[in-house]
Amino acid sequence: MSPDRAFELFASPRPHRITLRTTVVHVDTSTRKSSTVLLRIALALFAIGLVAIVAILVFPIFSAAKPPLGLYLTAMFSAPTGFVLALVYALASGRRAR
Repeated sequence: MSPDRAFELFASPRPHRITLRTTVVHVDTSTRKSSTVLLRIALALFAIGLVAIVAILVFPIFSAAKPPLGLYLTAMFSAPTGFVLALVYALASGRRAR
């Protein structure tokens, strides 16, 4: 487009209507930070549970004894708890702002 043509667009006798729309989004950082903490806790618990499961499976290779009860309890409670907390985080962060 030549500079003369651009000037004609602005200097034409018919009015041009330009509408600009802006959207302002307010983010509550305190809720966002607390929910990030929830995700980190969920991931940590889930990872601890997975490590406990792997330890239970690997334990018989290195020892003739059975894995200790604490390892079973850690695997049984931390992995599902971490998974449920991650679901809670996903549902809480996915809801629409009002």
